[in-house]
Amino acid sequence: MKTNIQNNQLSRRQFVKGVTLASTAAALGAQIPRALANNEFISNNTEKFYPRQSLLSGTEFDLTIAEKRVNITGKTRVATLVNGSLPAPTLVFREGDTVTLRVKNELDVDSSIHWHGLILPTNMDGVPGFSFDGIKPGETYTYQFTIQQTGTYWYHSHSAYQEQTGVYGAIVILPKESEPVQSDYDYIVQLSDWSDTAPETIYANLKKMGDFYNIGQRTVGDFFNEVSEIGFAKAWENRKMWNTMKMTDRDISDVSGATYTYLMNGLSPNAHWRAQIEAGKKVRLRFINAAAMTFFDVRIPGIKMTVIAADGNLIQPVEVDEFRIGVAETYDVIVEPDSKQTAYAIFAQSIDRTGYAIGSLTTDANQIAETPEMDPLPILTMTDMGMDHSGHDMGSMNNNSMDHSGHDMESMNNSSMDHSGHDMSSMNNNTMDHSGHDMNSMNNHSDGHSDHNAPMAHETPDYSHALAMEKMKMGMDVSDVDHSKHSHNAQAMNVDLDSAVIPMDMNPQLPQIEVPRKEGPQIDMRAMGAKYRLDDPGVGLRNNGRRVLTYADLKNLYPTRHEPKPSKELVLHLTGNMERYMWSIDGIPFDEAPPLKFQYGERIRITFINDTMMNHPMHLHGVWSDLETGDENHIPRKHTIVVQPGAKISYRVTMDARGDWAFHCHMLYHMMGMFRRVQIR
Repeated sequence: MKTNIQNNQLSRRQFVKGVTLASTAAALGAQIPRALANNEFISNNTEKFYPRQSLLSGTEFDLTIAEKRVNITGKTRVATLVNGSLPAPTLVFREGDTVTLRVKNELDVDSSIHWHGLILPTNMDGVPGFSFDGIKPGETYTYQFTIQQTGTYWYHSHSAYQEQTGVYGAIVILPKESEPVQSDYDYIVQLSDWSDTAPETIYANLKKMGDFYNIGQRTVGDFFNEVSEIGFAKAWENRKMWNTMKMTDRDISDVSGATYTYLMNGLSPNAHWRAQIEAGKKVRLRFINAAAMTFFDVRIPGIKMTVIAADGNLIQPVEVDEFRIGVAETYDVIVEPDSKQTAYAIFAQSIDRTGYAIGSLTTDANQIAETPEMDPLPILTMTDMGMDHSGHDMGSMNNNSMDHSGHDMESMNNSSMDHSGHDMSSMNNNTMDHSGHDMNSMNNHSDGHSDHNAPMAHETPDYSHALAMEKMKMGMDVSDVDHSKHSHNAQAMNVDLDSAVIPMDMNPQLPQIEVPRKEGPQIDMRAMGAKYRLDDPGVGLRNNGRRVLTYADLKNLYPTRHEPKPSKELVLHLTGNMERYMWSIDGIPFDEAPPLKFQYGERIRITFINDTMMNHPMHLHGVWSDLETGDENHIPRKHTIVVQPGAKISYRVTMDARGDWAFHCHMLYHMMGMFRRVQIR
């Protein structure tokens, strides 16, 4: 639904309530900066706590980490800030440049900066204890590296809880040449969570009681509501089943709005960040989840969003109404507000629906969009427990449940995929939902769909031989291909393979890398039926009436069929004990775990199985994670991979960066246990 507009001019008190900062939306444009939103927020008393968020560009940067008093909720607290700004200054680099960043630590404790998602030498990565000792109090550490990529990234402290208390900022890397995506405006939208409670206290509370901040627990009234909906017997069985679990079906987030205030570009909902634009212009929004513990579900009611990049890498555009952004992920979207409204809400509700961050795209900085209603509290299901034995198992690449609505199929000519004579038992696309597709150039008869108006098979070029040849080059199994039915004419061999979908073996038989595993108090449950759920938007977003982005939608903008195949597989279980708030990998916490060792240059398939009922955004430093989505030809490249509750997921990594690297869950209070050292020699 479209939001209504508040036509009244905001009072000064409304404008500054709950925050004392200035936020700059970095409008980057082609030559940066095209326009800066100079909304400078000051206290409604006399003290100006710190200046507006700044944008720094070039090749030489000076950053200072220090404590600063802030007031976000109405209470004055001490934050750790970079150059006195929350978020830290947006850094703009250019591809190919060598940048020098001098980081001074004015804290009383060690500090650090990690450049999240940037490919650089291990001693520049900024993780204390990994080829880097950290930055001692009063000292300056000089980071220097050459920029080898483009896109949207971010930076943050990797020391203690400093990321939670303010040490995080955005990075935008501009290409040497213009990129395929053009826009009139270019804004950072950095999401985060803030608490007036010290992070050490938050963690201590979680150790005392894992659901300390869960304000959505069930009540007796909820049980009687279930009885009226599904009957007493079924409701009783459900409660009996959940009572045997270590978590409840409402344990969505460890830390909630009970203590968090959710921020957009450092501003609370009361302060309401805004980006001023002209109607009818293209706007690029670079979303960054810089939260310590919060997943956000993002939508702009009244506008479709076209997702064009994930974790800094361009993808084939996908039009959606909503997307979930995990901790440490980034998504770039294009929107085109029309002149029917003055302002549109940028609405980011927390996954547990205990709060939200909000801003406005507005043609008038004095007018903001009305806040949309939050969705109902999500309820976990058997699927999220890894106990649902129906659908979603992509071990044999079954796409039956994939919803491709909204995809533009003009560039995908399925007449090139005549599977006659192929064994389709492991790839059944017959019941794909193609609602919303532009089917102008897609002959459905070629992939098993009945179409009585389509030309006969002999009238349509058969490109499957070209695909089979390409699969042979990649080392893929083609034993099921019936070459007698292939056309060998020139038209058939002249297929545009860059656009072709090449099915991926989602369950390859590869030599397994042995790793130690341990049963014991670190583990309180196992996902007995964990499955690939790439097309699952996740708890709270299923069947909500909106088109929601999933990992299955992510397709690399550039073909990947020539990428090397993995030669080994590493299977890791994400484990935990929620009651005792202990997190680990394979039942072993970081301080007891040996390093994972790899040979330089080898290609590894990493498979995670999530034995917990929490989402875990897994981040491997120093190298790219190539996510297996079912399409060998368009593998998306990410730096952070979300593993859903009770699910499994696989991605490929080329170990092409020597050194010691961190590998961990990016949920701040999970990280100390769910962590590994990776050594590439």
